[in-house]
Amino acid sequence: MTAPLRAVIVGAGAGGLAAAIDLARRGVAVTVVERSEVVGGKMRVERIGDTAIDAGPTVFTMKWVFDELFAAAGASVEDYLTLRKEDLLARHAWRGGAQLDLFADVNRSAAAIAAFAGGKNADGYVRFAERSEMIYNTLRDAFMKGRKPSRLDVLQRVGFLSMPSFLAKIDPMRSLWEALGRYFDDPRLIQLFGRYATYVGSSPFDTPATIMLVAHAERTGVWSVEGGMGAVATAMRRLGESLGVEFAFNSTVEDIIVNGQRVAGVRLANSKALKADIVIFNGDRSALAEGLLGKSVGRGLQPTPRVRRSLSAVTACMHARPSGFQLAFHNVFFNDFYKDEFDAIFRSRRLPQHPTVYLCAQDRAASASGGAENSASPERLFLLMNAPPDGDISTVDAAMAFERAIDLLSACGLSIDDTTTAPVFATPSEFNGRFPATGGALYGRTCHGMTGALDRPGATTHIRGLLVAGGSVHPGPGVPMAAMSGRLAAAQAMEGFQSAS
Repeated sequence: MTAPLRAVIVGAGAGGLAAAIDLARRGVAVTVVERSEVVGGKMRVERIGDTAIDAGPTVFTMKWVFDELFAAAGASVEDYLTLRKEDLLARHAWRGGAQLDLFADVNRSAAAIAAFAGGKNADGYVRFAERSEMIYNTLRDAFMKGRKPSRLDVLQRVGFLSMPSFLAKIDPMRSLWEALGRYFDDPRLIQLFGRYATYVGSSPFDTPATIMLVAHAERTGVWSVEGGMGAVATAMRRLGESLGVEFAFNSTVEDIIVNGQRVAGVRLANSKALKADIVIFNGDRSALAEGLLGKSVGRGLQPTPRVRRSLSAVTACMHARPSGFQLAFHNVFFNDFYKDEFDAIFRSRRLPQHPTVYLCAQDRAASASGGAENSASPERLFLLMNAPPDGDISTVDAAMAFERAIDLLSACGLSIDDTTTAPVFATPSEFNGRFPATGGALYGRTCHGMTGALDRPGATTHIRGLLVAGGSVHPGPGVPMAAMSGRLAAAQAMEGFQSAS
C-alpha cells in the first residue's frame, strides 16, 4: 500500500488554510505549522481587556471564492459562518462636513452622487460601474482564478490580432487617476474612487485603470461576519480539521529542508524535523529570497525591490466613545492633499502630513439606514493610515500619526472621547516583525505600471515541491485573493506529482 503524500504548510493565513483544505480533501496528510497560537495571519484580532477587535482586514468580499473552496470539500460556508449581506458599502467624509454614502445598488449610489455632486457625475458613475464590471468579468476567470500568466501566456490566450481590443477592455495604458477624470469632474469623487488602488497597496497615480475592477468586486457583495474576520479563519481551520488537517501552533520553522532540487520537509526551532513531499510557504516570497528559511531555498529567487513594496500602515485599536458624526461600519475620511500623501509614502518615504483615515466601527451594522445612532457606551474602533513600507530600516512615530488622524477626524466632525484604555498601535516595524522581509508592506508588491500585475510572481519556485501562497504572489493581496493563491499552489503541487507518476 502506497503511503499518502505528506505536506507541510508554513503559516496559517488565508492562503495556507485554503491550500491545506484542498490538499487534505485530495488525500494528502497535511500539517500546518504556525508560529502564533491562532490561525488567521493578517486576519488578526487585537484584545483590549476582554474586548476583541479585528486589527487586519475588516471587509468580507468575493464570497464566491469561499463558496467554491468549501463546496469542493463537501461543505458550505453557511455551515460554518453567519453572514449578512450589507447594503451600505461605506460612508465617506471630507473636511467641512461633506458626506457621501455608497451602496451595493448602483442606482442608489447614483442617486446619492447626484445629490452630492450633480447629475453629470451621477451619469459618470453609472458608466464607471459598467466599465469596472466589464474589466472584472474579462479578468476574473482568465487571470484571477488561473495560475500566473507570463506576457507570452497573455498573448497566446488573447491572440495577436485580438490584443488591441483586449487592452481597450481592461485599460492598462492609463493610470487609474487619469481614467477617473473621464467619468467625474468633482475632485472628491476622483479621490474616492482612486482609493481603490490602495486595496492592492498602490497609488492611484501610478496604478493602471484596470484596477477599477475592485469597485465591481466590492459592489457584488460586502458581508458582515458574526464574530468578525477572525471567525473566517476559524471556519477554515475547522473545515481543515474535519478533513484531517493537523495544526502545530507556537511552532517556528527555522529552515526548509532540500534534498537535491526537491523539497524534503522543514526543521523547527526545537530542531524537530517534519518530512514532507510538499511544502507551501504562506508568507512573503521575499523571506525565501533573503534566505530566512535556508540559503539553498533562497538561491535563485529575487526579493521584492524596496521601491516596489506596497503600502504599509499605522493602525490603532481602541475601545472609545465617538461623537458628533454618525459612523457606519466602514468609514473613510479624506484629506485635501491626496497626491501629497502618495508622494510622501512612495517618493519621500515618510509618513504623510495629511493622511487618509479608514475607520471601522465594529459594533455598528452597515445598513441602508446608516447604522446605529451614537451610543453613550464605548465602541470597538479600528483606525488605519497608510505608511511607507520601510519598517526594516526605519521607525515611524505612531503617536504623531495618530494625532494627525485625530485632527482630520475632528475637521470632518468626529470626536473620539473617553478612551477606556490607551490605543494599541501597530506600525511598519511591527508588521515587518510579523511578516519578515516585507518592511511592513501589507500587500506584497505594488501594481504600478502597465504590467504591474504581471510582475507579481507565481506559486512555483526552482525547488520541486516548494510553493508559495499569500498576497505576495499571484493573484494578489486581500483575503479572497490570498485564498485563491493557496488553491493555485495546492493544485500545482498535485500536478507536479501527477506528472511525475
